[in-house]
Amino acid sequence: MAFEIDLSGQTALIAGGSSGIGLGIAHKLKQAGADVIITGTKAAAADYDDGNDRGGLTYMQLNAVNDEEVIALADKISSLDIFISSVGSVAYSRKEYEMETFRRIMEINLNSVMHLCSALKDKLAKSENGAIMLVGSVASFMAVPGQPAYSASKGALRTLVKSLAHAWARDGIRVNGLAPGYVATKLTKISRDNEKIYEGTLKTIPLRRWGETEEMGEISLFLVSSMSSYMTGQMLIADGGSTL
Repeated sequence: MAFEIDLSGQTALIAGGSSGIGLGIAHKLKQAGADVIITGTKAAAADYDDGNDRGGLTYMQLNAVNDEEVIALADKISSLDIFISSVGSVAYSRKEYEMETFRRIMEINLNSVMHLCSALKDKLAKSENGAIMLVGSVASFMAVPGQPAYSASKGALRTLVKSLAHAWARDGIRVNGLAPGYVATKLTKISRDNEKIYEGTLKTIPLRRWGETEEMGEISLFLVSSMSSYMTGQMLIADGGSTL
């Protein structure tokens, strides 16, 4: 007998939910009955011309590295049960070894996530199901060659999950993380579009395929629901077995 997760009556905010893994998660939470808010950097959802469906989702503009915008967003939300951060960036061609780029990636991937969690903490503490989920990466557990900032920031998210889980457990807030492997998104497009690189990645994945954003949504649904009510401080790897 299949279990169905019901998030009816709950409000979820997904920072960086306008595309990629974040959008896949948003649709799964919406299907489970949650009222879902997604953020992106464009002024309106209609400004995206990528063909992705954002119907039924409430869109809010947010530059996550702007402290004033983070605080303003938190003030606009009257109540919140679930917060998911899918904010992230990466730089290629060894640009992350340059300090300006390194600092920028760390600011987006780590500092902004901490600020969002802090700004939303009080609202989550008032919920009967206060849950935070941070989207990390397999880079949270291992190095990604040529990307020291991405690796360092995602590694730090794994520890942040543990730190916030420990600190906020008494406030009734559970904090967990998801560490995807290769998933087709705009961040991985450069690898997916290069046939040689793409075929090379498949050789490292026992399941012999990349993951889908919808699959990341299924795991996220578990992590933010009562199905994982006795689980906190963990980061689940979803990589088709590539880290085995």
